Amino acid sequence: MNSSIDSAMSSAMDYKIAEQVFQEAVNDLHTLRDFIRWTACSFEKANLSFGHGTDNAWDEAVTLILDSLKMPNTTDSSLFDCRLTGTEKQQIVDNIEQRVNQRKPLAYITSRAWFAGHEFYVDERVLVPRSPIAELIENKFAPWLLHTPETILDLCTGGGCIAIACAMAYPDAQVDGSDLSEDALAVAQLNKEKFGLDNRCGFIQSNLFDNLHGKKYDLIISNPPYVDAVDMAMLPDEYHFEPEIGLASGQDGLDITRKILQQAAEHLTDTGILIVEVGNSAPALEEAFPDFPFTWIDFERGGDGVFMLEKMQLLSS
Repeated sequence: MNSSIDSAMSSAMDYKIAEQVFQEAVNDLHTLRDFIRWTACSFEKANLSFGHGTDNAWDEAVTLILDSLKMPNTTDSSLFDCRLTGTEKQQIVDNIEQRVNQRKPLAYITSRAWFAGHEFYVDERVLVPRSPIAELIENKFAPWLLHTPETILDLCTGGGCIAIACAMAYPDAQVDGSDLSEDALAVAQLNKEKFGLDNRCGFIQSNLFDNLHGKKYDLIISNPPYVDAVDMAMLPDEYHFEPEIGLASGQDGLDITRKILQQAAEHLTDTGILIVEVGNSAPALEEAFPDFPFTWIDFERGGDGVFMLEKMQLLSS
């Protein structure tokens, strides 16, 4: 690494890259490999929070730089020794500036996020998808769902990732996604059009079940807001780019989940099941609802705080 670039860097928590350092990078770094190495080092020193698509500085650097050049993540590493043009270098450093100096999440810089094996459009109107529910969709909800669902609801759908992934997994099912936010539903609509699901996937503006007019579903899934007040105050800067309406749910993180538990049974078919993610609010949920027989789901790829309840369990609790 160029010594003048090194000397201008700091490992402090409020680390930022100075304009002079960016200019030196444009002048002194030449290949993809140079930029990946320098960017990964910068990300480490900046003490960034990962979790919006990658979990480490190197993968984040590779993803950001390849996307800056409109190159796929599957690009052969032998191409990393190719030299870059001045315009390409400038695009890369512009994106690095957003990531390091602004702490903007990677997915909002690239406008892309992957969920359940599919690429979705995202922007700051919606959360970046990262739910372990993706693994459930890929596994067709085994062993919890005993039959192929004909109707599915994604409650608090945001950008529509869960709803659309379910529609892709179950090509004969009718899938609805509901959300209170008009902005989020506009993004969901863009994703629905991208996947060509006009006839099988519908999005409804609704405060939870209010505008569903008695519809019943074989499967209701929800990744609702569930961050409690203490955790909201401690979130890294990256998470404050996301809409608060998609994260915060009262003092204990359960304001929305309480309503879902109260209302879900009347919107489930007789053999229907409810799957909800509550993340770190799981202990508070068990304390608040000691009589509910929550089945907590384990994930091979990591993640927790997702429960399953059958309709009859909801009715009898």
